Amino acid sequence: QVQLVESGGGLVQPGGSLRLSCAASGSIFRINAMGWYRQAPGKQRELVARIASGSTVYAETVKGRCTISGDNAKNTVYLQMNSLKPEDTAVYYCYANIREHMFTGARDYWGQGTQVTVSS
Repeated sequence: QVQLVESGGGLVQPGGSLRLSCAASGSIFRINAMGWYRQAPGKQRELVARIASGSTVYAETVKGRCTISGDNAKNTVYLQMNSLKPEDTAVYYCYANIREHMFTGARDYWGQGTQVTVSS
């Protein structure tokens, strides 16, 4: 069984920064991709950023303000968020596409979510 544990959310003023972390643990043969999605009240879950084999993808709304990075040795992904805006307020979910065993297919896993609130 695989678990994703997030940390780093909280309350920050507009223009501030936060760093989210997500560590994958459990039965892991290979991590194909990790990333962050977010969901604001009344809105659909949307991609924030993803990283796979060193390649990154960012939502247009966060380009230039957010940086995703990974530590393969720790099975951990980070999201550094700068110049935060009130519209960044949402629950942020960690995502990972993981293959648990050599002879099984990969599947998607989600963390429980961490609240990010940007407000003065």
